[in-house]
Amino acid sequence: MSRLLPALFALLTFSACMPMERLFAPTADLMSDRWLRIATTPGREPDYAALNGFLDRYHHQAADGTARVRYAQVTEADKGALETFLIAMQQVDPAQLDRNQQLAYWINLYNAQTIRVILDHYPVDSIRDIGDGLLGLGPWADADLRVNGARLSLNDIEHGIIRPVFADPRIHYALNCAAVGCPNLAPQAWQGATLNAQLDAAEHAYIHDPRGVTLTGDGRVIVSKIYGWFREDFGGTEASVLAYIKSRANPDLRAALDASGQIGGYAYDWGLNAAADTIAQAAE
Repeated sequence: MSRLLPALFALLTFSACMPMERLFAPTADLMSDRWLRIATTPGREPDYAALNGFLDRYHHQAADGTARVRYAQVTEADKGALETFLIAMQQVDPAQLDRNQQLAYWINLYNAQTIRVILDHYPVDSIRDIGDGLLGLGPWADADLRVNGARLSLNDIEHGIIRPVFADPRIHYALNCAAVGCPNLAPQAWQGATLNAQLDAAEHAYIHDPRGVTLTGDGRVIVSKIYGWFREDFGGTEASVLAYIKSRANPDLRAALDASGQIGGYAYDWGLNAAADTIAQAAE
């Protein structure tokens, strides 16, 4: 059922009405018990060299702190290399990987597939503009990947595997949906050996960025809609979300949040995370 809801969810994300958006946000719903198989000892880490090479060339850190992608500059050769990388990733048996390796694998597969989708449809103003028909419901339900014989969409990976199997709210800082409002696309592939440090760093960066938490002049706390859509992953209530953020905040931010005492609103920028030079080239 959770894979049927994202279409309605995509429609409602145009609205600022968080209660309505939350009603149709995808739930964490395990697809199959097969995805519960995790090795008890480390396996052979998948080869992420091709993804790292792509990111080295096209990942761009903008002056405002947002990670961008130089989509317009991607060569046909590098696009082909990304396709080849995704083919190789689909040959990996996740069950042969330990918990951290497996989560890193799913994150890398998700992020690489998202980049491929954007490249296949570029230029677009937003990932939500991608989709069949008049409504353009986005690409998240397209089952374009096959792992262990199972057809998988981006929604399947996030809501049918990662969220229910790993139950770690920090994954929301790792999965990138090609939007400016999303936590930054990592400049390098995720690795099992360094996963927890990477997740902690990504969480800290987002919470201390205006996209994650903003304090207005009148003392209100505006947080990312991620905390509304997936409130259940952060404790289930607005109070628990705020408590979670405070537990990860530096002393200055924590004091400001204590002074406010509640969440005053939600915001999210669905604009494409394209680098400025990419946008200029697309307009020519």
